[in-house]
Amino acid sequence: MGSDTIECVTAPSHDLAARLRALPVFDLDLPTFDPSGAPDDPALLFGEWLQEAIDHGVTEPHAMTLSTVGADGRPNARVLILKGLTDGRWRFASSGLSVKGRELAATVAAALTFYWPARGRQIRVRGAVVAAEAEVSAQDFLARGPGARAEALLARQSQPLVGELPELDVPPPDLVAEHWTVYEVVADEVEFWQADADRRHVRLRYLRESAGAGWTTERLWP
Repeated sequence: MGSDTIECVTAPSHDLAARLRALPVFDLDLPTFDPSGAPDDPALLFGEWLQEAIDHGVTEPHAMTLSTVGADGRPNARVLILKGLTDGRWRFASSGLSVKGRELAATVAAALTFYWPARGRQIRVRGAVVAAEAEVSAQDFLARGPGARAEALLARQSQPLVGELPELDVPPPDLVAEHWTVYEVVADEVEFWQADADRRHVRLRYLRESAGAGWTTERLWP
C-alpha cells in the first residue's frame, strides 16, 4: 500500500450486531416501582424520582431530550437542561430565533424524555408548549454566565460557522436578549418507566383531556 493511499476498514454489520447484543443491559441493582402507591399528580411522582436520582448521584439528572416537529413534518431532537417544574409545567429555555424556537412557534407541542440508566428509569412528557412571562425569561437570561449571555445576544445559534469562533465581549450585566424565552410544557401525557432485568418493565401512564383537568392513570404492557 503506497504512502498516499488510505485504507478504510469497516466492521461487517453482523459483527457490530453481535457486539451490541453482547453489551450488558440493566446489569445493576435497580429500584422497584409500585404504581399502586403513585400520587394522583405526575408532577409529584416526577419530583420524587428526580430527587431520588440526585440523591443517588445520577450524572446530570436534569438533562432531557426535547423533541419538536419541523416545517417538513420531520421530528427534531436535542438535549437541553430542565429549568424547573412550576404548577405542573416543565420549563426549559432557548432563543425564540433558534431552530427549536421557530419550530415551537409553528407547532406548539413538544415531547421531553428523561433517561437515567443508573436507575433504569425513563420519563416521557408530551403536551402543548407556551411561553412563560417576560419577567421569568429575563430572570433566566440574567442568571446565565457571561459567555452564554454573549452567545445568546448574537442570535446565531445553529447558523453555519465560517472560520474560527470569535472572542466575545462580556455583555452588560443587565442586558437581556429580547428573543430569549422560557418555555413551559403543559403536559397532557406523562409516562413513568421502571426497568426490570427480566424485561418485566413497569410502565405507568398519566393522561388528561385538557389543561386543568384531572389525571387518569393506566398500566401499560412492558
